Formats: sequence, structure tokens, C-alpha cells
Amino acid sequence: MRLNFIQSIIFFFLGLIICGLIYMQIIHGDYYRRQSMNNRIRVVPTDGPRGRIFDRNGVILADNRLTFNVGVVPQDVEDKNALFYYLGQVLHCDPEFLGRQFQRRKLAPFAPVILAEDISREQAVKIEEEKFIYPGLIVQQGYERFYPFNGAGAHVLGYVGKIDEEEIEDNQQYGYTPLSFVGKTGVEKRYDAYLQGEPGGRQIEVDSRGTQVRLLGLKDPLAGSDVVLTIDQRVQNAAQELLNNQRGVIVVMDLTNGDLISLVSSPSYDPNAFSDKSKSENLTGYFNDPLTPLFNRAVSGQYPPGSVFKIPLALAAIQLHKINPSTTFDCPGYMMVGKRRFGCSHVHGIQDLNAALAHSCNVYFFHVGQLVSPPVIGAFAKAFGLNRRTGVDLPFEAKGKLVTSAPPGGTWYTGDVLNLSIGQGYTLTTPLQLTVMMAAVADNGVIMRPRVVSQVGGIMVPVMDISKRPLIRLRDQTWGVVQQGLKAVVADPQGTGHDLKEVGGLTIYGKTGTAQSVHGKPNHAWFVGYTKSAKASIAFCVFLEYGGSSENSVIIARDLLLKLQTLQII
Repeated sequence: MRLNFIQSIIFFFLGLIICGLIYMQIIHGDYYRRQSMNNRIRVVPTDGPRGRIFDRNGVILADNRLTFNVGVVPQDVEDKNALFYYLGQVLHCDPEFLGRQFQRRKLAPFAPVILAEDISREQAVKIEEEKFIYPGLIVQQGYERFYPFNGAGAHVLGYVGKIDEEEIEDNQQYGYTPLSFVGKTGVEKRYDAYLQGEPGGRQIEVDSRGTQVRLLGLKDPLAGSDVVLTIDQRVQNAAQELLNNQRGVIVVMDLTNGDLISLVSSPSYDPNAFSDKSKSENLTGYFNDPLTPLFNRAVSGQYPPGSVFKIPLALAAIQLHKINPSTTFDCPGYMMVGKRRFGCSHVHGIQDLNAALAHSCNVYFFHVGQLVSPPVIGAFAKAFGLNRRTGVDLPFEAKGKLVTSAPPGGTWYTGDVLNLSIGQGYTLTTPLQLTVMMAAVADNGVIMRPRVVSQVGGIMVPVMDISKRPLIRLRDQTWGVVQQGLKAVVADPQGTGHDLKEVGGLTIYGKTGTAQSVHGKPNHAWFVGYTKSAKASIAFCVFLEYGGSSENSVIIARDLLLKLQTLQII
């Protein structure tokens, strides 16, 4: 009886063992086989380099530099203290800091944890020679973004940084991982999917200590697509020098196709600071700088256009027969509305439209603005796109602000109309919007879509067909009258842009603007213009934030055009 009981117990446990073997080897055999493979097979990833960025002349603006990173496979580490002490000696850093980095960055047992990036070649060789002593220790090759021209044109290029959780969710289809670097601003962000390289790696077999036994497979990384810009870096460098770290913008655009030859926002920053650890101390300064060097004023800055806004008002008044070229108004230097005085820059006396544009007479346009209702003024400004994005292929573009219905309070008071007429009050525009507006005036109403990229991966980016470009349909006489006034801005000896007359061999059209700022700060200074020559036809904008008189912008515009002549661009 007792023997039967013992035999039953033995058979019971044998049955359990057999069931367990069936479960592990037959039912879940594939799972445990994969686990076994994971225990002896490692994949050491290798980053694919980002595509390079060139200017229109083939000059490299963004490149890659080979780097070495130290990583640890958590599953294979046997003695963390010994490992971190060794790395601390080689890398000249605190072992406790490495331990904290390890704990913070660890994602999974077999996922390498990067403890140090961009170590020297000598350090990498030393670790490679001795890593067999410390299981789990690896050296990975990577690439660091490098910008040869530092801050010149940085807002067009942008910079790269470690991907965040939101970006991973938005870009899952592109295979990004928590260790990926992605474009954060500029072309780097807008064209990141093309610039991003395809990672490769080595599949190796390791022993129980994590030491490589043999190479099982190799996949070469693929570089991302190269991108060619419409930008001319020579002009970028010149524009950066002309602005001389003042807050402002210079834009130069090709009138034939919308290509941006130059787009500079000042002050600038060195994008290398976001990838080069030796320059990372500059980041705090950039983020805390009251001059906001990281802000792209050309596409994201919104400012009152000042007297540049007189252009759509003049077109509206001529087109609707509210005035004609001979219509005159007397300028005593101001206009009184009740007890409030609305000033002009000078006592201009009797002015017709041509003279009023040349001299930027506020009083003349105060009268004209009251003849053309605010909704109509707004409609003409809208036709130029002053309330929408231009469509430039850069991120974070602002759309401006244009109040066409009654302002807060429900009524258009006379003072509101006068402010609207000279680009003050509620109207805000970007420098790029006004450049596009001036290009449309130069081409009798053709609205260009500006762009900064001409090729991706060797394939030309098509330019919008001329027949599909928006067109503002006005009488030829309307365009001609206003164009003559813009020509007089430079040609008239008393014109507000007469300093540009020093640029020989060119007929220059343009408009100055001195726009009031807020909180008692100096005025903003504008000059927006265009010129056509046998070599090139361009629209351009010089904007100085808190730059004072528009004369300051005119001087920079003059020097800009002289530089373009020296470079044989115009």
C-alpha cells in the first residue's frame, strides 16, 4: 500500500516534468529559442550620416564629423563599480556621474546605454583594446553635425538635437528611436525625413561574458539625401556683416522664381553649440539672451509695416478712382483729429501721389485712407497675402495680423483709419511677407511662393508653374503709377531712399517705413525694394528692429546692393 502511494507521487512529478518540457519545447519553443538567441547574439547599431546641405554654388553648409561614443549593454555587465571606475579613469570624469547616467538612460537589458559621446580617438582605441576585461562595454561610431560657417545664415539651416517623445510619436513611420537625432528648426527640421540617414549595424555572436566570438552579419548604414539650397552663402556672410549683430533681417529674393538668395536674421547663433559638446556652454546664453538670437525674425517676427503699407493703399485708391496721379493734398506737417495730433515727418506742402510716395508723406495718405474704407484697404492688403503665410519651406512661419473688420470696440474711428493708412495700429507683417509683396508690385501682381531648397537627393524641386501663381488683377495704369512713385523714392533728390542712388547702373524701386514700436522703445526701420538688371531681377528687404529712422535701413540696403554688384549677382 505504501509502495503504491510512493509510485503515484513519483509518476505525478514525472508527469509535471513531461508537461513542463512539452510546454517549453513544443508550445513555447519558438519563444525560448528567440530568448536563447538574444542571449548570444547582439546587434551593434551604426548611425547613418545625415545628408549634407549645400548652397547654390556647391559650398557645404552642413556636414558630418565622425565621432566615437562609449556604451554599455546592461545585461552583460558583471561589476558596475569596476566598470565605471575604469571608464572614469579613461574619460577623466566622475565614476558616480557615469553610474547616474547609466541608471537614467537604461531602457532595456539588451539596449546599449550611451554613457559618453564624442570621445577622442585615443580614448576610443584604449577602450577597444581593453573592453574584453569589462563585459558589456562597447564603442560605437556615430556622426556629429558640423556647420562650417557658424552663425552666418543659421536660421535657414537650423540645428539638430535628440528626439523627444512627441517627435517619436509623430515620426514612427520613419523608424526613429529614442536615440535618434532630428532637425529642430530650419531646413534641418523641414527636410528631416530626407536628410535622416538609414542606420546599419553588425550582428555578432558573443560568449557568456559578452565577448565577441564571431561576426554573423553586417549592414552598412546609408547616408541621408543631400539638399541643395537656393541660398548664396557669400550673400549670407555679407548680410550678417552688414547687420553687425543688430536686431534685424535681410532678405533677397529672385523675382523670376521665388528663390531666396539670402535670408538672414540677426543676431544669430552658432548651431554647432547644439551638437558640439565643447560649445554647449553657449546654449544657456542663447536661451537667456534678451536679444533672442534663436528667433527667426525673417519668417516668425511680426511687426507693424509702417509706411510700406502705403503701397496697397495707393493701389486701392488709384484702382477704385478715389484719386488720380494728379490729386494733391497739402501737408502742414500734421493732421488734427479733435484734440489729437497725427504727425508727419516734415512739412511737405502740396503733394501729389508721386511726391507723397517719394517723401513718405503721412498727411497725404491720411486723406487717401479716409477716401478708401478700411475693409477695402484690408482687401487689397489681403490680396498681397499680408494675413497668411507665404508658404516658404521653413518651419514656424507666422501669418501676420490684418484687421479688416471693425477693431475692438465695434467702430472704425477716424484715428483708427489714419493709423491703418500708414501701417500702424493693429497691422502686423513679417519681413518675408513684405518682400513677397514688393515682388508682386514689380511683376504687376504675380504672387511668388518663396523657397530655400532647390534640390533633394539630386532631384530638382519643381518651381510653381507661372500659370498657377496667384495674380492680383489691376489695370496696367494702376501698377505703372505706383511703380513710378516707388522709383521716385530713390530718384527724387528729396526721396527717403535717395542714398541708394549711389548704386550705379541700376534702376531701384522701393519704399521706406518708420514704424512705431511699443513701450517707448525706438522705432522699427524698413526699406523694401526691387531692381531689375540684365544679370538678375531681385526683391529685397532690410528691416531693423528698434532701428530708429528708416534712413538706417536705406544705408544698409545701399551697401547690400553694392555688395551684390561686387559679387556679380546683379
